[in-house]
Amino acid sequence: MAYLSLYRKYRSQTFSALIGQRHVVRTLQNGITSGKIAHAYLFTGPRGTGKTSTARLLAKTLCCEKGPAAEPCNVCETCIAITNGSCMDVFEMDAASESGVDDIREAIVEAVDYKPTYAKYRVFIIDEVHDLSSKAFDALLKTVEEPPEHVILILATTEYSKVPPTIRSRCQKFEFHRATVEDTIKCLEAAAEGEGIEVEPAALAAIGRMADGAYRDALTLLEQAIITADGPVTLQQVYDQLGLISDDLVDGLLFAMKDADIVKMVGVLEEVARMGRDPRALVESVLFRLADLTRAAYGISEGEGKEATREASLHDTATRLGRDRLLSLRSQIAEAHKALREVTLPRIWLESELIRIATQTTAQPVQERPKMAAEPVSPKAEKPAAIVAAVKDKPTAVQEEPAEPKPKPIERAVVATGNLDVDTAQELWLKMLASMPENAPIRHRLAKSNVIGAKGEEITVEVAEFQMEYLKDNPKRHAFILEELKKMTGKVYQVKYKASLQQQADIESEAVKLPAEGQRLHDMAREVLGSQ
Repeated sequence: MAYLSLYRKYRSQTFSALIGQRHVVRTLQNGITSGKIAHAYLFTGPRGTGKTSTARLLAKTLCCEKGPAAEPCNVCETCIAITNGSCMDVFEMDAASESGVDDIREAIVEAVDYKPTYAKYRVFIIDEVHDLSSKAFDALLKTVEEPPEHVILILATTEYSKVPPTIRSRCQKFEFHRATVEDTIKCLEAAAEGEGIEVEPAALAAIGRMADGAYRDALTLLEQAIITADGPVTLQQVYDQLGLISDDLVDGLLFAMKDADIVKMVGVLEEVARMGRDPRALVESVLFRLADLTRAAYGISEGEGKEATREASLHDTATRLGRDRLLSLRSQIAEAHKALREVTLPRIWLESELIRIATQTTAQPVQERPKMAAEPVSPKAEKPAAIVAAVKDKPTAVQEEPAEPKPKPIERAVVATGNLDVDTAQELWLKMLASMPENAPIRHRLAKSNVIGAKGEEITVEVAEFQMEYLKDNPKRHAFILEELKKMTGKVYQVKYKASLQQQADIESEAVKLPAEGQRLHDMAREVLGSQ
């Protein structure tokens, strides 16, 4: 007999052996035992979760010589033929390769008129039904709506949204769930026991996590590990087979990134490159490890009771890294994984990207309290150094100029309560203006504004009359000022403006002293030279 892959060899042959889809099994069995058998079923869910296996099981229970029953007997001629795929009354069609209207007409529309050869029903299973063309769906619609009494249609798809509503509304929908790690491990243990192969529990858990909820993928990975193994299947062998990196190596990289240890980071990356691992495989291994560490940090159990040692190790590593660091690294590595596919030099780019993430994360803590804008450095702050240099050059006494009195810092408690006096509010206002970009027009417009009143969380600012018009022209300018105050203090303040005639006069007098230009220059020239 030809060799069968594990996912075909260990395909569920009874509903009781179907793992992880009890909600589907219960509904189907209730319908069969009560005689309420639908004419069309629609199975939807992720790949490898048992949709096709359930479709064949349903066909066996309906066509079994002892049925319809809740379970097939698997010993009668019909059950054996369906299991072997040789039953003439159970037809399977792959819509991914036969998606045209002619395929549907020939395989189903014209075939439904024929009675079953020896089974009780003619069952048509269409896999990946979403791949059918729009014309093919139109040709199938009437058959799905009103098939002959001896016809059962079972449609399976991984993309439910692509199935037209006209087809969906005429079928009983069953949604298959992604497998849990615990259920996947049970499936792998049964297959390993059936094959007589010894597999480390840690290796089974690793395969279960890498399968991402697909039983078929898990059995395929186990089969590869068994073929390449020389004896028991070990965890390291599974990592080598999948092209992934061991947890110890990934942890070393994560701790090096936490400490911004560039030398150690580059060393780990070079070791990974010598192992022949692809940069994308490294990023995927880091993401898988960060996902496990995040679950451990927040106490989320994976249901792997046999791995108490591993869970304790995960919790210890997660504690050393810290929750904030884990979340920050996870989001940044995910962005790097997204960008990696478009890079022409992935190894060099990944090295520089990880270094950037490490240095940036170390320089900027995850939770940073809002700070006040830095005080502008006075030009006279550099004078003491110049005086010291002069003293070294010349032994003559130098009289040090008295330092300018520094403004008192804004009290955090005052800012936190929002109760500002005029002096504190003036200092806050000046610091807010100084923190704006130098080329910001609003900074220069309000350079001569002053705080003349402060009460509670309301500040009154005196500005020139035309500057008030400038602020009123665009509400975003006033909103920008409020946002800058909020960034500095963490409080929401209300700012009111009052026109100042003195500031208006000062600004206009300065404008007069400026060199004549534009229209004013033209008018002056006409006064001097006449109207010619």
